[in-house]
Amino acid sequence: MAHRVTGVLIFFFLFVHVLDTALVRVSPEAYDTVVATYKSPIVAVLEYGLVAAILFHALNGLRVIAVDFWAKGARYQKQMLWTVVGIWIVLMLGAIYPVLGHAAREVFGS
Repeated sequence: MAHRVTGVLIFFFLFVHVLDTALVRVSPEAYDTVVATYKSPIVAVLEYGLVAAILFHALNGLRVIAVDFWAKGARYQKQMLWTVVGIWIVLMLGAIYPVLGHAAREVFGS
């Protein structure tokens, strides 16, 4: 279920990304305004959520491939899921500063 949800969220992000990038041909000023709003701390939190969705979707996709193509995959799917969750948590902890550092400095001062 989570794999499908993250897939849909990533799809909607890509849809919005294509739209806002296409805006540069219609009105460069409007594009600059939209891009300026992306520098807010709220958007930084949304970016962290995007990183979370992409990482989980990618790691869980590898697990799904292993379940489908490895003869013993179905037997070990629960252990592989917990491995994916563990790796995901470690990577998300590592992504806190690179993704949210600028927002924290903006909100709390540097």
